[in-house]
Amino acid sequence: MTPTANQPNVPADDDEMHVVTGAFGYSGKYIARRLLAAGRSVKTLTNSPRRAHPFGNRIEAKPYCFDDPARLTESLRGAAVLYITYWVRFNHATFKHAAAVENTLTLFDAAREAGVQRVVYVSITNPSLDSPLEYFSGKARLERALMDSGLSHAILRPAVLFGDEDILINNIAWILRRFPFFGVFGDGQYRLQPIFVDDLAALAIEQGGRREDVVVDAIGPETFTYRELVERIGAIIGKRRPIVCIPPALGLMIAAVLGKIVGDVVVTREEIDGLMADLLCTSSPPAGSTSLTEWARQHAATLGRSYSSELARRRDRTISYRDH
Repeated sequence: MTPTANQPNVPADDDEMHVVTGAFGYSGKYIARRLLAAGRSVKTLTNSPRRAHPFGNRIEAKPYCFDDPARLTESLRGAAVLYITYWVRFNHATFKHAAAVENTLTLFDAAREAGVQRVVYVSITNPSLDSPLEYFSGKARLERALMDSGLSHAILRPAVLFGDEDILINNIAWILRRFPFFGVFGDGQYRLQPIFVDDLAALAIEQGGRREDVVVDAIGPETFTYRELVERIGAIIGKRRPIVCIPPALGLMIAAVLGKIVGDVVVTREEIDGLMADLLCTSSPPAGSTSLTEWARQHAATLGRSYSSELARRRDRTISYRDH
């Protein structure tokens, strides 16, 4: 944890309002659930107001309306804390990293104009303005903008999330269940430090109650090489497969063919490059306590039984993430 200011913690007020982006999606849902359990009033900003969710009428939903900053500002008026999970995983015909950066900058401006007391921003491990990877450079640009905004803030840097609605871990298991071998890009020795999504949510809320400006590497208690991760999942679900080292270009071609079959983008070149550059690993101490190994054992019967589709979640904004 890296503090950038020395300000006292401020006790939470039970009546204060918290805003969570994407509370009907993945990580935002876990943050919202913990806030509601703590008796907080919760509002969400979302592109999917009709998506199935477990909260009934306890959360007020507002559209992002990035093209109407004044309306966005009013949606944030009176918020004590804004939790930002908004982002896009890759560039696509209907969404772009560049647009996500500009939209988030608009969100920062609206938060400042609305008088939001605290921003908790979910970033990524090892962001860099000099990175050739747009995901990592975009996150670095947004971190810098938030640091320069004057807003009290916490920046959380997770590597990989796992949980019931996750994509990466689930789809590794899905491939292991259906194919006679598993291909890893290069030698598979690059590392990951997955964090349980609810551990990230707990960390976000803890930081929402503070006032010092901090940057936290939000990593879990286990470090795997990619090859070890695949081996561990295969053993847990009873589907040990030969692991084959393949050139990244060939792996991308295979993923593209598989993507045509499942109607999704399975992996991108940037994601492969980020993995192989060891950008999903840090030297920081763990910020989460839940073991991926133990979680996977508890969910071995269902893990990877169905494919989790990024694009399906964006095409159908009424069905719960668990159902995609």
